[in-house]
Amino acid sequence: MNSMIEITQERFDTAALSSVPIVKMMEQKDMARWDEFVMRCPDATFFHRSGWKKIIENAFGHRTWFMYAECDGKIEGILPLAEINSLFFGHALSALPFCVYGGVAAISESAKEALDLAAQKLASELKVGHLEYRNTKPHHPEWSAKDLYVTFRKEIVEEAEQNMLAIPRKQRAMIRKGIKAGLQSNVDQDIERFFFRLLDKRPPAWNTCFFKKIFPLAQRNFFRRLRTFNHYKRRQNY
Repeated sequence: MNSMIEITQERFDTAALSSVPIVKMMEQKDMARWDEFVMRCPDATFFHRSGWKKIIENAFGHRTWFMYAECDGKIEGILPLAEINSLFFGHALSALPFCVYGGVAAISESAKEALDLAAQKLASELKVGHLEYRNTKPHHPEWSAKDLYVTFRKEIVEEAEQNMLAIPRKQRAMIRKGIKAGLQSNVDQDIERFFFRLLDKRPPAWNTCFFKKIFPLAQRNFFRRLRTFNHYKRRQNY
């Protein structure tokens, strides 16, 4: 697979060909600016981060195509894709399997269209059964869709008591009860202390590569950065 996906120029205004985004595949050297784009793009989520490429490839052995649309040397859109080909799940190209979200995240319509066309072209070349986007909002209303999951979002304010009052009364009472009982949250350096002890009590069917592989890989790719951020916020007395 070439590192660049050819996009049909006829789909764009020929008078503005200089601004047509070029779709490329993410390489190691692109990861930092990919993640920088994720932080500033309203459509992007934690599941758009570049680290998921290694996790999906190393934990599950699936092929990935992490595409980005570049214009004048700047990223204007991203699309992480992975190919699933199994008897149980079928043959699909998804953004992004094993993740809550995915799909195209872009700051311009031209980048969004370029990535969408590139994904459909790749799906045709791979001869997959379907192409799946896990967007927070439908990208193609005419496509088949599933509403199996529901997203809840709430802004966290600086005052702890204001956050507490935003919780329904009965649940808030249970939280206060836990606090009075000495319940605490801690930032660990690893996941051994709780997670794998919990898995000792798991049903045998839970003994899958997901639990054995994905969490150590996720820790190496994400959690160290989260810990650094949390320590910094504490030092600043937030």
